[in-house]
Amino acid sequence: MIILCSMETNNTIEEKNVNPFPFSNLFLLKGYVTGKNEFWQYALGIVAAFLGYLSFQLIMMVPLLSAAMSNGITMNEIAENPNILFNPEKIGINKSLLLALMMGMFVFSLLFLWLAIKFIQKKSLTSIITGYENIRWKRYFFSFGVWGILIIILTIVSYLISPQDIEVRFNAGPFFILLIVSVLLIPIQTATEELIFRGYLMQGFGLAFKNGIAPLIITSVLFGLMHAQNPEAQAHGLLIMMPYYIFFGAFLGILTLLDEGAELAMGIHCANNLFSSLLVCSKNSVLQTDAIFYSTSENPGGEFIVWLIMAAICFFILFKKYKLSNWKLLIR
Repeated sequence: MIILCSMETNNTIEEKNVNPFPFSNLFLLKGYVTGKNEFWQYALGIVAAFLGYLSFQLIMMVPLLSAAMSNGITMNEIAENPNILFNPEKIGINKSLLLALMMGMFVFSLLFLWLAIKFIQKKSLTSIITGYENIRWKRYFFSFGVWGILIIILTIVSYLISPQDIEVRFNAGPFFILLIVSVLLIPIQTATEELIFRGYLMQGFGLAFKNGIAPLIITSVLFGLMHAQNPEAQAHGLLIMMPYYIFFGAFLGILTLLDEGAELAMGIHCANNLFSSLLVCSKNSVLQTDAIFYSTSENPGGEFIVWLIMAAICFFILFKKYKLSNWKLLIR
């Protein structure tokens, strides 16, 4: 019987007989030695996640269409610009209610994915989150804190440098409701994306290609394509926005492989969306919220450069703290 020994704990994971190991990376290996791993099963898992997302999207269309038509929006206008349904001011719907509805799609997606991997592949959610026996929550909260602090610093500096481009729109009542909705649902939304891309698909493509490089590239591109319909991508063009989406996916994917688990990636992704929803909103933000600030100027090219600097700082901190130096773990 094979014994996988955690390098951080004294715990061991006993798994089925596998010889030889195709991976020296515990996270990719975890996908190989747990549950059932036929190609059609992974395909069915992704279909299940998509059906969960689509089923709630169909449900949420009822209140959105009702609000839009009550606000004078015609079906022809909606057909020409479907994104109008996600503009709360255009359709006359409460911003936090719209946010809750949007996050609900990810709740259903995660539920359907969990059902598929539990009953079809006989896997646990933990197995697609970490290569270790237990989820390393300290890593999650540390990376969350690092990225959150960087976003707060960026927001303050941006306001001090260009106060004419940022309006303070703090309103205690709506903001408190936003805070509750965001804290409850955004961690689920970001965890769902991470479990699908940096977890489930990373391990699935790892099985197919027997290395970590191909899964990293493929999942990063797919992550970018998933965001291609975001309002900012439609407004500024895919040529400008797609590199940001793909690099963000690659950044999270590299951390997942080097740390042999998705905890760091999950924490960063959660902080990114949570603090963004609470601090700054702009005309083309995918999350239209009652944030503290409203940016009247959008410069995606400059923002991408700033993001690269933030990612480098964050990576350096995590690299030093967790000694992410064994690059051989990417492939055997």
